Amino acid sequence: MKVGLISDVHANLPALEAVLDDMPAVDRIVCGGDVIGYNPWPVECVDRVQDVAAATVRGNHDRMVETPERYRANRMAEAGLEHAKASLSDDQLAWLRGLPRTAEIAGGRYLLAHSHPAAAREDAYVYPEEFQNLNRHMGDYDGIVLGHTHVQGARAVAGGVVVNPGSVGQPRDGDPDAAYAMLDSASDEVDLRRVGYDIDRVRDAVAKAGLPERTADRLYRGK
Repeated sequence: MKVGLISDVHANLPALEAVLDDMPAVDRIVCGGDVIGYNPWPVECVDRVQDVAAATVRGNHDRMVETPERYRANRMAEAGLEHAKASLSDDQLAWLRGLPRTAEIAGGRYLLAHSHPAAAREDAYVYPEEFQNLNRHMGDYDGIVLGHTHVQGARAVAGGVVVNPGSVGQPRDGDPDAAYAMLDSASDEVDLRRVGYDIDRVRDAVAKAGLPERTADRLYRGK
């Protein structure tokens, strides 16, 4: 089975459109969460992910969209959540509220989670250099797919493979291009992919929506 892996869209519609246009033919697309937050298109990105993704798990921004004040220490994140809360329909908010923490994908052979797969460590960051520490969480799975760090990577670990497709809408690994990945579950091969998109369009929409300037500025640097 060929699976398209996306994560951390963060309401960046131009980046999501570029990824979906660039993605080769797949059997399924799955999303590792944080569909909303930061950027100006929460409504459109929720609609698009609902349309294309066979499975989506909840990210921390998805979970906290109705309580943006919890991000008061990070004005950029708080503002994005305030914008999403004000823009999303009741049905869209209910969909985000109902997303599962984890999901089985690729015929049950892989586990999909937004952050650390252990429930007690939800929201913990796991960077590529730490992927080997997830081998004890592999269980009967052949691999784990996660997001949250916005840093793309794939590693073979004892018992399987761990993949972070990177962030569609807000990369933080020094590369401004939108990130995603392709998984061939028959061979456990992973193709990490990048595609450019119109960041100027995001900048203009950020200004129009009254979101912090840094929300767009950081996209040019991939930080």
